[in-house]
Amino acid sequence: MKVLFIGGTGNISTSVSKLCVERGIELFLLNRATRGIEIPGVKLLLGDISKPEQLAQTLKGHKWDAVVDWIAFTPGDVERDIALFHANTKQYVFISSASAYQKPPTFPIVTESTPLYNPYWEYSRNKIACEERLNRAYRDEDFPITIVRPSFTYDTVIPLAIGGWNEFTAVDRMKRGKKVIVHGDGTSLWTITHAEDFAKGFVGLVGNARAIGHPFTITSDEALTWDQIYKTVAEAAGAEAKIVHIATDFLVKFDESFTGTLMGDKSHCAIFDNSKIKAFVPDFKATIPFSEGVKRTLAWFDADPKRKVVVEKTNEMMDKIIRAYEQQA
Repeated sequence: MKVLFIGGTGNISTSVSKLCVERGIELFLLNRATRGIEIPGVKLLLGDISKPEQLAQTLKGHKWDAVVDWIAFTPGDVERDIALFHANTKQYVFISSASAYQKPPTFPIVTESTPLYNPYWEYSRNKIACEERLNRAYRDEDFPITIVRPSFTYDTVIPLAIGGWNEFTAVDRMKRGKKVIVHGDGTSLWTITHAEDFAKGFVGLVGNARAIGHPFTITSDEALTWDQIYKTVAEAAGAEAKIVHIATDFLVKFDESFTGTLMGDKSHCAIFDNSKIKAFVPDFKATIPFSEGVKRTLAWFDADPKRKVVVEKTNEMMDKIIRAYEQQA
């Protein structure tokens, strides 16, 4: 099977790329090779997908069993991909987002039939618009789509709501005995998935003719409260999580960016029904508990101190919010 990944060396996609190679897929990566990540066994096509007019020679003569775009975020991106790959792929896989699911939710368990609606986060609305365009292309133009909606999948990022992800700020605060913010009362449930587990489900969809026209959610079945998540990270870091619970509304007043990431995502419970992916990929099972996976992530950061990016602006913002909250309490 001959597969093209656009991107393929990111937080989620690196694990997927490695598993594809392990399973004997002939994998090509189209990217600018700027991340410095080498994956043995892949074939690199140097190019910038944002400049499709420059890719004609690079892609000339190739026919694909599947094309996966890991870095499509807007309707313009998928419009470009439809034009580039309509005639030369048997499957086009779009990476959407579970944040596209209805916010606030009206039912506690999320399935692929949960409505797509997010008035709080432009990122999610763009993903929804991408899905709508691709579904039209499938219905009206016979473009062979599969849609995948990950949710908070981690490997080389810190899976915390504030001061995490590409930052080491929250972990650094824990290690220095400083307080960290958890939105709400810390009891809402959230699902976190290790990229290696996600890869097991995803690779089973690549080149799978039964998956054409379908959307899929791929997550762990482990649901943890936000307090449990922060305390597990702290324990893995050899520290204590000194948690301050602050209402999302209060946080949004200090920083409007929380409107999307919290009100449009993490302030709600996220429990997913994985029945569909398990039906299409029978050997899919998430086996890495968060307590183990986060140790691997922190070990990755420890391996290179330059990865431990502490953002002073985030520190100042967190200190300011905590002071204001405690003064009014």
